[in-house]
Order: sequence, then structure tokens, then C-alpha cells
Amino acid sequence: MDILSTLDNIEIDGRSILTIGSFDGLHRGHQEIVKKVVSQAQMQQCQSVVITFDPHPRHILDKGSKLPLLISLEKKMSLLEGLHVDKVLIIPFTEEFSKIPAQEFMDKIIISNFNPEHIVIGHDHHFGFNREGSPQFLMDFSAHYDFTCEIVETVVDEDIVLSSSHIRQLIHEGFVRRASFELGWVYGFKAKVIHGAGRGREMTFPTANFIPIEKNQLFPKNGVYFCRGRINGNTLYGMCNLGVRPTFDEKDFVAEIHFFVEDINSLYNLEIEIEFLERIRDEQKFENADHLIQQLKKDKLYCKQLMKKYI
Repeated sequence: MDILSTLDNIEIDGRSILTIGSFDGLHRGHQEIVKKVVSQAQMQQCQSVVITFDPHPRHILDKGSKLPLLISLEKKMSLLEGLHVDKVLIIPFTEEFSKIPAQEFMDKIIISNFNPEHIVIGHDHHFGFNREGSPQFLMDFSAHYDFTCEIVETVVDEDIVLSSSHIRQLIHEGFVRRASFELGWVYGFKAKVIHGAGRGREMTFPTANFIPIEKNQLFPKNGVYFCRGRINGNTLYGMCNLGVRPTFDEKDFVAEIHFFVEDINSLYNLEIEIEFLERIRDEQKFENADHLIQQLKKDKLYCKQLMKKYI
């Protein structure tokens, strides 16, 4: 898969089938659009193209917004490669770019560079200044140019519309297993392991503190989770706590994971991918550290039983 970050020297052999969107989460609904692009491109012997944006347009257009993201750009590229896309154009989304009219965007970027045979977009996608590039705009535009257009309706599962906003809400409320189902991949993110206060080691539950690589990454609701870590090609299982450690009257948010291995010292300063498999319980304030340790032993036993579903 070719990843393009500039409009210079774009080479399209013949014509293309393409789609446009932010694709935060690249969830099952987005995947349906991309699969349509890829399958039609293969049938018509065209190039399959995905055009996306970085940063997320909301981070530029909504000045006060810090929209938490479902997916990093790196993860998005990995998933698109797995869907066998030929080319991805990542347009740097700036305030200046946001003022380009839809007509100019189509003429100068889409038509001149990608020579589309067919364009597929979601029913709610808009582009161009003031979001004037609606699905209807694209249908009308295609009538005067040499390409066809397809508007894809929402993907629904048991009356639930699959959308980035709905999945974001699920994760915010801790329903990570359902969120992963709607995403079509296990929710998680890349993180860097950092040194913490060492409380876990004192309780014989050594933990690795971590911070996400993506600064706007969405965290699940505070609580205890059964997790999987991917480190240097190896897979480790463990349990993760997100919260403020109320038993010790702390107030700062901490993300820490206890892997079911003997030694975690080698993990410090490494990048790891943490996947949130299932939510175990809420974060609780215990009477003392001994009571907390007893609960952690129960949590660990339960998580090890859950491992049988995933190994």
C-alpha cells in the first residue's frame, strides 16, 4: 500500500475507485465502504484509493474541542493495508485547507490527481468549506463529470447504528467488549511504559504505568479490565486499572497494567500495544491495602479464567 502525504507526484495507473472520510475508528461501517472500493477496483482493474485527514477535522474546526480519538493514524494505516487498499492520501487538515470550496476540492484534488471512475462515500460524509460537499452535492457533481457515485447507508446491528460517536460512548461507559464488536477490531492503543510510584510491587502485584502515544486517545471508563499486551511480537495477558487509586487517597489519574509474568523491568520505556478485552469491575476504595490485595487476587484468578477464551 502506498501512503501519500502530499499532492506532489501522485501517479495513478489508469483510473481509480475512491472514498473520502476521516474514518475515526475505521469501524465496521467504514470497513464496508472501504471493502466496496477495493472489490470494485479489483473487478474494474483500477486503483483503490482512500483519502483521509490528519489531524481530525474537529480538532481544527472546533477550537475548544479535544475530541478523544478511537484510533491513531498508524493503526488506521495498518487496518487499511489489511483491507488491501492500493493508495492512501493523508491530507494535512489545516484551517486554510478547511476553507477550500467543495467544487475546488473536487476539481483540483480529486479529479486532476485521481481520475475517478467511481466514488463511494458514507451517507453522512461532508467535505469542503461549510460542509457544502454533501452526498447530494457529489451526486449532482458526478452527473457533469465522467464518474459515478455511490452513497452507502449506515450499517445497523440489531437496530443499533454503528457510528464513531456511538462507539466512543460505549468505551466512555466501559463497554469495551461491545465496542470492539462494533469496531471490528479489539479496542486498544499504543502506549509507552513509564515508572510509577511502585505501590504494585509493594503489594506483590508489580504494575507498569503507561501513557498513550496518541495525545488525544480515548480511555475507557475508570475501573479494572482484563487486557492483552503486544510487545515486540510477543503477547502477554494481564489486568489493568484505570483511575485514581482511592484506597491510597490519591487524586491523579493513573493507567497501570499488571502482566501475568514474573518480570516487568524490561518493559520500561518500551512502546506496547494494550488491548482492553473485558471490563471486570469499578474502581473501589478499600479499607486498607490488605483488603485491596485480597480483591486483586480474586481479579487475577477471574482474568486467568477468561484467558481460555482468547488463547
